[in-house]
Amino acid sequence: METAIAILALGLALGFGLWTWRLRGQLADARADLNRCCTEQEMQSESQLVQQHALLDSMTEGLLVLDGKGHVEMTNASLRRLFGLVEDVRGRSLKEAFELSGLTELASAARDSGELRDAEFTLAEPKLRQLHVNALCPRRADEIPRTILVFHDVTRLKELENTRRDFVANVSHELRTPISLIKGFTETLLDGAVTDKVKARQFLQTIDKHTDRLSYLIDDLLTLSCLESDQLAMNRQPTELQPLAERVHEDLAAKAAKRSIRLDTDIPDGLMLDADGDRLQQAVFNLVDNAIKYGRPEGSVTIEAHPNGNGMAEVAVVDDGHGIPAESVEKVFERFFRVDKARSRESGGTGLGLAIVKHIAQAHGGQVRLERREGKGSRFVLSMPLVKHVE
Repeated sequence: METAIAILALGLALGFGLWTWRLRGQLADARADLNRCCTEQEMQSESQLVQQHALLDSMTEGLLVLDGKGHVEMTNASLRRLFGLVEDVRGRSLKEAFELSGLTELASAARDSGELRDAEFTLAEPKLRQLHVNALCPRRADEIPRTILVFHDVTRLKELENTRRDFVANVSHELRTPISLIKGFTETLLDGAVTDKVKARQFLQTIDKHTDRLSYLIDDLLTLSCLESDQLAMNRQPTELQPLAERVHEDLAAKAAKRSIRLDTDIPDGLMLDADGDRLQQAVFNLVDNAIKYGRPEGSVTIEAHPNGNGMAEVAVVDDGHGIPAESVEKVFERFFRVDKARSRESGGTGLGLAIVKHIAQAHGGQVRLERREGKGSRFVLSMPLVKHVE
């Protein structure tokens, strides 16, 4: 009897142990499944978070998110680059994180009104920038109110707008002056001056002069417009520089003679450039014409050229005038900029010649620069590609 009870007890114990073992195995499997499920959810959430941050960092606009207390909660890469941030500013107040006057007021206005607010700011550091900022605080009952600010860098747009405004003003002025003169002299002739042969001839010569001025201005405007929009195709082919320089001198010989200016060349024989001959001649013509206008009377203007060892040739136009002031060096290639406005208008300049030279050089993969020579004149250097010799 006792033996049977012992056997029964042992069997129950073994059965319970086996059942417990099985139960533990099932619990372990269930726990493993739960852990795997949680891990997958965490990985999925983490992956989504990484994707969200990558998406926000890919934005060209700067993004700033403030928490309910107005402290920085998140920034994206564009914003950090825009402000040159090297430290983590999360948790700081807007005023502590960004030294931009008026930004805190903009965020507060958006948060208080619940409506879109915007403003423009000037950012001085790390470099001068014009910013347009939109601010919005979406209202949701189940979420902490967060203020979202989006920073648009509108510096280039502002520059283009200023350029457009200056361009329109300059063109209007350049057109108005000769038109007014033409109209004035025409009215004088119609009022009876046409019967005075001497005055009539003088007036007609003036009208002819300013008609040419209008024609030059329109031609230069069309050329510059085509160059800037890449609509003017360059017919590049081997072009020898020496004959081209001689043609420029022939075209400007009479103009140089009026100021007793000597035209010289210092160009190696056979120097061949990979260039559009007509456009290169236009560029050299503009540089020599400019040198004659501003050079010293009874002075000289020289076209020089030599290879620079980097597959390019440096074509320089040198005069021995008074030179260009230091403050004007960076501006001489801008449209309508004139160092001496009175002399330019008197000599019929359009103010576009050097801007055209710059764009012709760039269209050939080169550039143009001005080398000041204090008290000794100016040296404009045009870099152009040499012809590549195939062996």
